[in-house]
Amino acid sequence: MNTAETALRAALTDAMRARDKTATSVLRTTIGALGNAEAVTTTAGPPVSSSEHVAGAHVGLGAAEAARRELTDADAWAVVRAEADDLVRSADALEASGRPDRAAELRSEAEVLHDVLRRTVVD
Repeated sequence: MNTAETALRAALTDAMRARDKTATSVLRTTIGALGNAEAVTTTAGPPVSSSEHVAGAHVGLGAAEAARRELTDADAWAVVRAEADDLVRSADALEASGRPDRAAELRSEAEVLHDVLRRTVVD
């Protein structure tokens, strides 16, 4: 686990204890984004061996498993920053389209991530 995920999980625990729904939601989403960033792309093509029961299935325990990418701390923090930036951009667009209430919610979510970034030493 990288430092970004560790910091996000600690903040998530605090948010859940405080029953802060906004922080809990955005932290869970960001942890999920880190998980998505660790996913490897699959190669297209027929399986080496196929199941007689399910078309295209791989046979054998773990036959279709792939090791996940390990993000560097810099990569993980970049994902957190990107999530915060996306929230701010979405808030700007909503405000421009006359939805200041939802824009304020998104800005609050972005602030949660900015707070995690500020509390953690990030190079």
